[in-house]
Amino acid sequence: MKPIESLEFNTKDQLYKFMSTKLTGLIGDEPNWLANLSNASALIWLLLKDINWAGFYLVNQDELVLGPFQGKPACARLKKGLGVCGTAWATDTVQLIPDVHDFPGHVACDCASNAEIVLP
Repeated sequence: MKPIESLEFNTKDQLYKFMSTKLTGLIGDEPNWLANLSNASALIWLLLKDINWAGFYLVNQDELVLGPFQGKPACARLKKGLGVCGTAWATDTVQLIPDVHDFPGHVACDCASNAEIVLP
């Protein structure tokens, strides 16, 4: 059997279905949120090519605090409404930003990041 990170998929739909099934298996019976977020970020990191960070920020009063992730070090705290993550939180909308350097108020936690997808 091939290691999970070497699997290849013909379409994004196949990849996402596999990820959903695998994630359900990893977290389905686990009640601990920290373990579940840790496994989710690890799975995303393994299966999505060409990413340098996959993880979670958690709401803590009036800011986002870094949670479980895989990748390069990140900002520990982000303000609501600032940057791509803060905007996703403030507007409760998915942010798909192809060039973060053109995003007003972008917070450069990692200068190697050029694009971001953030789900609130």
